[in-house]
Amino acid sequence: MANKILALLVSMLLANACSASLCESGLRQSPVDIRSAKKQGLPPLVFGYRAETLRMANDGHTVRVRFKNAGALTIGTQAYRLQQFHFHTPGGDRIAGEEFPMVAHILHKSASGQLLAIVVPFRLGAANPLLSRVFSRIPPQQDGDHVYASETLSALDLLPREKGYFRYSGSLTASPCTEGVEWIVMRQPVELSAAQLAQYKTRFADNIRAPRALNQRVVLESE
Repeated sequence: MANKILALLVSMLLANACSASLCESGLRQSPVDIRSAKKQGLPPLVFGYRAETLRMANDGHTVRVRFKNAGALTIGTQAYRLQQFHFHTPGGDRIAGEEFPMVAHILHKSASGQLLAIVVPFRLGAANPLLSRVFSRIPPQQDGDHVYASETLSALDLLPREKGYFRYSGSLTASPCTEGVEWIVMRQPVELSAAQLAQYKTRFADNIRAPRALNQRVVLESE
């Protein structure tokens, strides 16, 4: 029994060491600072999102709005089912060095298990109607999903009007920093008010990872 416990502990330590190593030494990590991009005839983003009953959770780091059957994003012939969105302050991915006060990450998964994240950057400006609805309902505790049966929400309301984008291959932004995640960064920011940003930051500490080196990766930009 003692040998089994020791072997388990060694295995756990090795797994943690591998995760830490990838987070520090991985060559395809996220987020990044997009300072140059190769314009290419990328396929349009086809958002087949549907409104669904509002379901959200406070995980102690951010508020997550979760979806069960709210449609998918299609790029070319590949469909990615909508999973959830959440927020980070300040923004991680930068565009030409600009750091955004907040970003939303909209997470998707294909039928084969491919992960894809859409980054929606925010600039300070007018109050954002979707954020007003979400931030006023942030659960006070980390106690799982809260369902608001009388409220519906569509992730379409989170997107900018102009759908141009950057695309690169990256990673999860927290341990184990798994690589091979597809990242879409929307080119046009949306707005939130200073009061909305302050409202969010009274509940959650800054929770973003600093930009990582591109390491010879090419960022593509839609035309």
